[in-house]
This record gives sequence, structure tokens and C-alpha cells, in this order.
Amino acid sequence: MIAERVRDYEAVLVLSPEATEDEIAATIQKIEEVISEHGGDVVEKEIWGLKKLAYKINGFTEGNYVLVKFSLNAGGVAELNTSLNMSEDVIRFLVSRI
Repeated sequence: MIAERVRDYEAVLVLSPEATEDEIAATIQKIEEVISEHGGDVVEKEIWGLKKLAYKINGFTEGNYVLVKFSLNAGGVAELNTSLNMSEDVIRFLVSRI
């Protein structure tokens, strides 16, 4: 069996503007747990704060932006995408390979 290659990624998340600082921290913690459970490492995380959206998403005109840079294998990225899709606080996200 061939081991999956670990690659570098970054995820930009738009969280609900109604999310408190504790809820944002909890969401980031969940993301870190999914990454570490699948053998990845979080390299950097930045909370960009509340910013105006270009268009309404789920009725919101603003969102809390978060950047997470990490290394992970492709199977772990699929699990992360599933986890982000199910999260109630995440209104949009984009995971990109660096």
C-alpha cells in the first residue's frame, strides 16, 4: 500500500456574523482536531475579523473571516470538507492547495 502524500493547504472560512468569539474559537478548535486526527498539522491560523460580504449569503451581509494554513493528505482534506459542510457557524469556505 502506498502512503498518501501530505501537501500544504490553506482554508479561508466565512463564519456567521452572529457567532461569538467563543463560538469562533470552538469552530477553529474542531477544524484543528479533524486535521490532527488525520495526521496533519496546523501551521498558522489568523482571525481576520468581521468584514462586509460582496453579496448576501444566507441573509447575512457580513461575516467573520478566518484563515487556517495546514498540511494534510487528500483523504483528510475530504473529511475536513465534510466537517465544514456540516458546521452550522460556517456559511462559506474554500480549501486550496498551496
